Amino acid sequence: MVDNRPPLSTQGHNGVPLKKMAASIQRTVRVFLRLSSSTLHPLRQYPSILQRLPVRTCPGLPLLVPPSHFYCKAAPLHEDSGQAAGAVSRYNDRPWDYLESEDYIERYGTSPVWEGYRRNHKGGIPPQKTRKTCIRGVKISGNPCPICRDPNIIIHHQNVKLLQQFISPHTGMVYDSTRTGVCRKQQKKLNEAINTAQDHGLIPFQIPFVEYSGEDYSNSHDAVGTTPSPPSLTTGDTWYKWYSEITPDEKEVAKVKKLYKAYLK
Repeated sequence: MVDNRPPLSTQGHNGVPLKKMAASIQRTVRVFLRLSSSTLHPLRQYPSILQRLPVRTCPGLPLLVPPSHFYCKAAPLHEDSGQAAGAVSRYNDRPWDYLESEDYIERYGTSPVWEGYRRNHKGGIPPQKTRKTCIRGVKISGNPCPICRDPNIIIHHQNVKLLQQFISPHTGMVYDSTRTGVCRKQQKKLNEAINTAQDHGLIPFQIPFVEYSGEDYSNSHDAVGTTPSPPSLTTGDTWYKWYSEITPDEKEVAKVKKLYKAYLK
C-alpha cells in the first residue's frame, strides 16, 4: 500500500519552528513560577495576615489552566468571616487563657510579648514616637507592634498577666511606648485597662505615705485662731455706725410696700 498522507511539518502555522515554540513556552512557564514564588514569599512571613485575607476556593483545578477554563467562584463572605472569627474569637471571652496556653509558651516562653521587638525604620536613629496605629481598615503595616501582630493578644482589665508586663516592678509606672514598641492606639488602651484594673483592686499600686500632724489641722495657734464675735451681737449696735444715721425716703418706702403688698404680712 502506498501512504498518501502528507509528510509531518516541522513548522507551525506562522512559519515558526516547533522547537522554538516549545522553548519559548518553557521560558514563560519558568518566569511565571518565579513570579508566583516571589509574591507568596512575603505572605508566608506573616501568617496572621494570611488569615485575614479573603480566600477563593477552586478545588480540582490544575496549576496551569487557560483563562477560558476558569470556573472558580469566590467563597461566600459570611462563611469566611465566620471561620476567621471562630479562629480569632477563641480567646475573646477569656483573653487571659491565652497567656497560659501552649501556643503562647511556645512563641514567647517566659519573656514579655514586647521583648526583642524592633520596628523597621530608615537609618540608625529610631523615630521619636511610635506609629499611630498598625492596622488601617484592612491594611496591615509591614512590621506591626507586639500587640497588633498577634490577634490572640486582647487588652482587657482582667488580663492581669498581660498588663503586668507593661508595668515596671520597681517604680510601678507604665513603660513608655518607645521602650515596648507598642503603637499609640494600643498604648492608650493599655493605660485605660491598667487604670481600670487598679480601681478594681486587681493590680496593686503604691500611694506615698504622709505623716499626720495634729498641728496642721488645729486652730490653737495664732494663724487660724478663733475669730471674735462682732460687736453688734453683744451691744445691739449696727456693724457700721453711719448705717444707723441713714433715714430712708418715705415715698420710696411706700412704693416698695405697695409693690410687695401681697407678700408682706
